[in-house]
Amino acid sequence: MNFQKICVIGLGYIGLPTASTFSMQGVNVLGVDVNPHIIETLNRGEIHIHEPGLREAVANAVQTGNFKAAAKPAEADAFIIAVPTPFQENQFGEYNGIQYKLADMRAVISAAESILPVLRKGNLIVLESTSPPRTTMDLVAPILERTGLKAGSDFFLCYSPERVLPGQILRELIENARVIGGVTTESAQAGADLYSIFVKGQIVQTDATTAEMVKLMENTYRDVNIAIANEFSRLADKFGVDVWEAISIANLHPRVKILSPGPGVGGHCISVDPWFFVESAPELTPLIYNSRQVNDGQPQFVAELVTRALGGLQGKKIAALGLAYKPDVDDLRESPANEVVHLLQKQGAQIKAWEPFKPDAKLPGITMSPTFEDAVKDADAILLLVKHTEFSNLIPAELAELTKARIAIDTVNSWDMAQWQSAGFQLVRLGVGK
Repeated sequence: MNFQKICVIGLGYIGLPTASTFSMQGVNVLGVDVNPHIIETLNRGEIHIHEPGLREAVANAVQTGNFKAAAKPAEADAFIIAVPTPFQENQFGEYNGIQYKLADMRAVISAAESILPVLRKGNLIVLESTSPPRTTMDLVAPILERTGLKAGSDFFLCYSPERVLPGQILRELIENARVIGGVTTESAQAGADLYSIFVKGQIVQTDATTAEMVKLMENTYRDVNIAIANEFSRLADKFGVDVWEAISIANLHPRVKILSPGPGVGGHCISVDPWFFVESAPELTPLIYNSRQVNDGQPQFVAELVTRALGGLQGKKIAALGLAYKPDVDDLRESPANEVVHLLQKQGAQIKAWEPFKPDAKLPGITMSPTFEDAVKDADAILLLVKHTEFSNLIPAELAELTKARIAIDTVNSWDMAQWQSAGFQLVRLGVGK
């Protein structure tokens, strides 16, 4: 197929990089978003999210006229839906006495419905939003078929999940393998034609439900493996072992690769996607469910570690370093660091948080410091929650001159014990019971 104009619905962490990448290949792209501020910002050639290289890509796309943002879709050859699929607030499913989270598909439904007035025979529609299995067939296709056109014969319909790493999105969009799941083989081929415009990695064609499951499997696999690492950190704490030393030794085995524990699992992928399996088949997913329980419970374990280190939390002042869900990004969605802060505050601690990648973030119930120095100056303890490079590179002797705190708590294995002790700090580390 030949694609002259593409419409990308949803201009967030995936939609905007995807739109700009198509634009860089000379394709005319209309980006659609429900947020007027985002539309205005992008049409000025500026961006609203942090991602290396994205600002330059968007500015160039706007300047060349290949990209424009708007509030509604217009006629196009292909439509890409890249909207969020968060959890439903205060709504849960239940099976045999256990509760599980439910996907909020309202944005996908709204995006699909917005295409109806401009859908034409021969168009391609691609759902990229991470979704429960059979969403493409059972939710999106019936909405689009309200036009009287038939999915797979009158128009092409695919599911193609994003599989990129924040901080490297623009590179990985191009270089990573791409999965294209069509409702028919012809739809899969149309999707492959579209993404071959910029994808240099392998393009794998399959059916839509398999592609949906592949995406969920990838992140669920990682979630389960992180859960066992987090359980190991709790066991090491109980048995007087250094979990980091134990993991490094265990990983010398040629068929063992234990991941790193931490304060929990966050972001809009690994902490979310497993629940879509549980929601779709709660009777078949006890391992996935229990792994989610372990990882969702890790912030509480960290809060207990901090409580022990400080001999109680009432009135204690703590500088919390990092609120992003992973190192060196500005994405705070589903971050376990935020949950740790809330738990500590419930027990009487006074928290000042410093997030260098989003210092102006507005998070309910969390006090954001304008500078690193402001966060640490009156603190009784320094709590490292995210392994940002600038935190790993802190020189404890210099920090000692900025704060009266002499207790440091490392939840991500970033600081050297001897170095911090020589600077006068008591260093407490997650998963170290020695």
